[in-house]
Amino acid sequence: MQTLDDRIVLITGASSGIGAATARTLAAKGATVVLGARRVDRLDALVGEITAAGGRAEARALDVVSAENTQAFVDHAIATHGRIDAIVNNAGVMPLSPLAALKLDEWNRMIDVNIRGVLHGIAAVLPVMQRQGSGHVINVASIGAHRVFPTSAVYCATKYAVWALSEGLRQEHDDLRVTVVSPGTTASELADTITHEASAAGMRDFRSVTIAPEAIARAIAFAMEQPADVDVSELIVRPVASPY
Repeated sequence: MQTLDDRIVLITGASSGIGAATARTLAAKGATVVLGARRVDRLDALVGEITAAGGRAEARALDVVSAENTQAFVDHAIATHGRIDAIVNNAGVMPLSPLAALKLDEWNRMIDVNIRGVLHGIAAVLPVMQRQGSGHVINVASIGAHRVFPTSAVYCATKYAVWALSEGLRQEHDDLRVTVVSPGTTASELADTITHEASAAGMRDFRSVTIAPEAIARAIAFAMEQPADVDVSELIVRPVASPY
């Protein structure tokens, strides 16, 4: 097993939920975490918390929908630290609704954040990791990458895309490690983006059993701590009591 001491790890969507929990967990294990999200005030508070506990963290405004903004985020990390050991592509949105509701703007937002955002992260770090001859790309998908539910067709499609992109990246690069993590129902703010009233009510019932985001963070750390020649390609992490 490897330690995470002095690893340089980029985390998108780091202002809350799984992203924030991953930042705390990896920093506690010795990694330097570079945190990106749109809510900079929350990032700054998280950086203060991590550094007060003896960890190393820094924050930068990031909108993963912008390829240029994502590239600047990665370029900043390279300029500051000289390398990137891993990226956790975690940013995501989940405004569920039936297809018949025709919420095209929300569909496009999910495609932009959940798919293009991951692609932008991969595109920004891949040349760096190829030059280094090593690196670890960790993409956060969902149980929705493996099973489709009513009102979640578009969301599940975006998360299946994350799974497919991860598998393709793994097959194309034998000098990189690629992990896709698919959380089951996890306590987070993700459901707060649902504007369709019936879908929101259904999700409240669906999320009656959840696990803490720290459970996903520990899974990510587990994948990162494996020996350099071991790739934990996929992890599904869900509540014991979940039927899905």
